[in-house]
Amino acid sequence: MKQLKKDLQAVLKALKALTRKTEQLAKRVDKLDKAPAKRRPKRKVKAKARPAKRTATRRAAKKTAGDTVFDIIGRNKRGVDTNTLRKRTGYDDKKIWNIINRLKQQGKVKSARAGVYVKI
Repeated sequence: MKQLKKDLQAVLKALKALTRKTEQLAKRVDKLDKAPAKRRPKRKVKAKARPAKRTATRRAAKKTAGDTVFDIIGRNKRGVDTNTLRKRTGYDDKKIWNIINRLKQQGKVKSARAGVYVKI
């Protein structure tokens, strides 16, 4: 009987400890519910002064279709025909013809013979 009484007292003591912990947790949860959500502090806006000079890091400009065709023609000393230009660039005949005419007007290309073009 004495052993049973000791066991019951131990259980009672453990239950009281658990009750205290549960109450503490409930208080913490209540505080979290009541606390406003944390906000980020606002950035301070500095007065705009002259922007510091940047060292220009320019991207390489994309090659135009005319540049591409002109480079291909310039690499071949004997000249390039329209079929070769079509294969290397993937452009259709009309686009190649327009580019060649523009390069001729600019004085960059001349016709070596029919359909063959050479860099000047």
